[in-house]
Amino acid sequence: MKKVNVTLLTACIMFLPLSSCTTGEMAATAAAQILGASSQAPLFLSCKAVSENEIEFEFSQPVKVVSLRFSPGHEIASMEEGSTVKVSLEENLGPAVPLVADLLAEDAKGNTINVLAPFRSRNNRVPQMLINELRTEYSKPRSEYIEFKMLSAGNLGALRVFIEGNYKNPMTYEFSPVEVKAGEYVVLHLRTLDELCKDELGDKLNESGGADSSPKARDLWIPGSAKLLHKTDAVYVLDQDDRVVSAVMISETPDASWKKDYFAQAAELLFKQGAWKSADGKICSPKDAVDSSAIKTSATRSISRDETVKNTNTAADWYIAATSCATPGEPNNPKRN
Repeated sequence: MKKVNVTLLTACIMFLPLSSCTTGEMAATAAAQILGASSQAPLFLSCKAVSENEIEFEFSQPVKVVSLRFSPGHEIASMEEGSTVKVSLEENLGPAVPLVADLLAEDAKGNTINVLAPFRSRNNRVPQMLINELRTEYSKPRSEYIEFKMLSAGNLGALRVFIEGNYKNPMTYEFSPVEVKAGEYVVLHLRTLDELCKDELGDKLNESGGADSSPKARDLWIPGSAKLLHKTDAVYVLDQDDRVVSAVMISETPDASWKKDYFAQAAELLFKQGAWKSADGKICSPKDAVDSSAIKTSATRSISRDETVKNTNTAADWYIAATSCATPGEPNNPKRN
């Protein structure tokens, strides 16, 4: 049997986002393309942190680990080999710490595979939170934003923000490990316009400047100046198990169906997970989404959650704030358009 060395797989995996390795779909596809029709060497399928000191690497067939190193370096306490390689570290890493695993594995026939997999340690302290306010329009120096309201204390690390309208790359932002308190507002500004725009990752909430930064809320900034959020869109947050933490769908038109397949797919995903639905409990169509048409081109109006009512995961929870009533980092202004 010819021995196959799949070192090229490293290049295919190392540039994936940190949370990509939870599913392994891109890694498996890359491996299959490299191996071609033979597919005799093991395929790397996924890398997943199951606790703050335990990581699992899944392969298409049983493997023996030839070598395994982590960057930053951490001592390995134990290892179980097979189709799923289970690794325990000597110490707990804390929630959502970024690491890279450099793993060389071999199957029973001597075929080897070299994997360089970025991932984050397990975050078991995800807070309860809601998407609370959206600005879809840009007017310099005011940028679009997504505001989150914390319903409980916890850590935001490894939560991922998706904006479905960016269909080529909907995963827009991944939170660093940040401790938050119940009642805290977190504003994710969707552009960085000047050097005053600083991420507030610690206890101080008054470090950031820039338009619409708040001394009372946590301000975070997405680099660049690209348009990311539109008046017809789906915004949602996923945890490390791809469960929806919070979601909202908005539409500028009351159509009976979505014109773009990716919005229809998002509506189905959010419905299946109980994160967003129509008023009558079905999959959301544009006419069931939050009506954003009143925004027009105003950067001083926002799509706001009614903070006085119970969350129903429907458009009934939302309204368009009146002109000059957008409130990034503060309780939503009840004055409606």
